[in-house]
Amino acid sequence: MRIYTIFFVLFFFGTFFASAQYTETINSNRPGNSQGAFAVGPKVLQIEAGGKFGNDNHELLQTDTDLWGIDYSVRFGLLVEELEINLMGSFLDQTTNYTVGSSTQSTGISNFDSNAIGVKYLVYDPYKEGKERKPNLYSWKANQRFDWNILIPAVSLYAGANFSFGDNPYQYEGQANFSPRFAVISQNNWGPWVLVINLMADQIAQEYPIYSGIVTLTHSFSSKFAMFGEFQTFINDLYSDEIARGGFAYLFHKNFQADISGLVNFKDTPSRWQVAGGLSYRFDWHKQDQYLEAQEK
Repeated sequence: MRIYTIFFVLFFFGTFFASAQYTETINSNRPGNSQGAFAVGPKVLQIEAGGKFGNDNHELLQTDTDLWGIDYSVRFGLLVEELEINLMGSFLDQTTNYTVGSSTQSTGISNFDSNAIGVKYLVYDPYKEGKERKPNLYSWKANQRFDWNILIPAVSLYAGANFSFGDNPYQYEGQANFSPRFAVISQNNWGPWVLVINLMADQIAQEYPIYSGIVTLTHSFSSKFAMFGEFQTFINDLYSDEIARGGFAYLFHKNFQADISGLVNFKDTPSRWQVAGGLSYRFDWHKQDQYLEAQEK
């Protein structure tokens, strides 16, 4: 069942991405949960944030949880085109209703359910040195042959650390306040379509590490409007799940993007839904486009 779900979602969704490090328009990771392979560019500061609300209903525990929260990300291009440092996190407030005897009771918790600082580096960019495919003047068949090179993705590596301070109700007993996280990120750009894949290992060396994969597909209908979506799977001894997200992004200005999205999962322990909306803004102090200069040589 899982593999069919992956293929179904794979052909449905997306968000705005770019084919070079620095671009004329903002390069946001919102509204999905995946990271694109490309950095924002040197001397570019980008802030991405949004609000969300939703519900978790656990059939076995007979609990109903209402929640709201804020997701945020701060990204900065550092020194070279390929390097980005970022801070990603989320604040979550939730109220759980449950039945005791003939009465319904509630408990509430709120805190930062995630915070991580990390570095992303582009290790391979097939578009930077890519050359335009020239027609073969002597063979019609050669011109119709599929170009397998378009399947080669850009690849980035991410390394970071989760951090938390004080007593946090979203941490299990014995969980350390600091733990490493790693990811391998790939990105294919096919005209108006962009495919991004993230493979992640989180909370490494903890009692309950989390392994996750995200597949995001994007389609841009115009220079301003795009549809996004993704499928994410979690593998963890405390909580495993499969989640689908989908939504839209709109570019108001080359440095300003808005988005709206939603998510659902595929089980009832708990069953989940959320809706979210957010904004991304770029402070652009970039002076020199290394990618364009390399082409001019």
